[in-house]
Amino acid sequence: MYKPSLKALIVLAVCSVAGILACNNSAPSLKDDSNVIKDTSMFIPPDTNTIPHDQFGEMVRYGRELIVNTAYYIGPNGIAGKYLGNKMNCRNCHLDAGTRPFGSNFLSTHGRYPQYRGRENRVLNLGERINNCVERPHNGKPLPLDSKEINAMECYMRWLSANVPVGQHINGDEYIEIEYPDRAADIQKGAVIYAAECAVCHGKDGEGKWTPDSATYTFPPLWGPKSYQNGSSPSRVVKLARFIKANMPDKKATWRKPYLTDEQSIDVAAFINDGRIHPRPQKKDKTIPDYPDIKMKAIDYESGPYIDTFSEMQHKFGPYKPIIDYRKAHNLPVIF
Repeated sequence: MYKPSLKALIVLAVCSVAGILACNNSAPSLKDDSNVIKDTSMFIPPDTNTIPHDQFGEMVRYGRELIVNTAYYIGPNGIAGKYLGNKMNCRNCHLDAGTRPFGSNFLSTHGRYPQYRGRENRVLNLGERINNCVERPHNGKPLPLDSKEINAMECYMRWLSANVPVGQHINGDEYIEIEYPDRAADIQKGAVIYAAECAVCHGKDGEGKWTPDSATYTFPPLWGPKSYQNGSSPSRVVKLARFIKANMPDKKATWRKPYLTDEQSIDVAAFINDGRIHPRPQKKDKTIPDYPDIKMKAIDYESGPYIDTFSEMQHKFGPYKPIIDYRKAHNLPVIF
């Protein structure tokens, strides 16, 4: 009769405990796409204590530092180069250094690039996608693709996704789903929500909250000259609303138990991103069009032309259901 060794028994016990932990961290699958791992357990990122102590590990650590303290290294006064146009950090949008479920994380990013991007209408490699964020949300200029900093951030993302199958999504690596109301976003309701729940961290005038040394932000600005560019992902109402639902207000909301309703999330996102009252930096090179193939344009992108018949105001603020229904009826992509 086979008698398991002590080592085998220990491995079995560890696996059993891991299985229990995974079950206790269960969450419903986002969607039933073929490229999403059909598993109700939420992916647990590796512990930073497991970063190897070798040259690759050094790059992983530096990459994580760049995500957490971006402005210090590559901001307007950066010690490694002056590339950002503002003093925000990557972690302001990619929460918990890019590891939080539904917090714009990097858990499956490395294995899904190179990837087609509709805004550029071409396939981007991961370094180009990182620079996309440097240029848009950070209102900066691109880093050399062979720079130590791009390499380090790619190494960090590779280390994070070591246990994720190449080319696959995992639960929580995208934005949380929301239900779209049968009305346009209400800017006035959004203003009330902002004053009650957001201004304490992001400022009454959306200016953000500085660290004591004014080197960067504890809480980032949401509009104004030091915020993200118009046309970047956070400037889109639906994209921001989905982020807000899972994560905001800070310390009150979680993806398991959102604090704001779907409608409230859309209303406050619309208030923040209403360019009529909250100007923000504009794209620097306007000779290069966004979404050259207009059928690939996100439906909440505020500038036309569009492949459908709806106005810029409706694309920006909704209601979104008629746009979705129209596109489905005409076999057109529905992209957020």
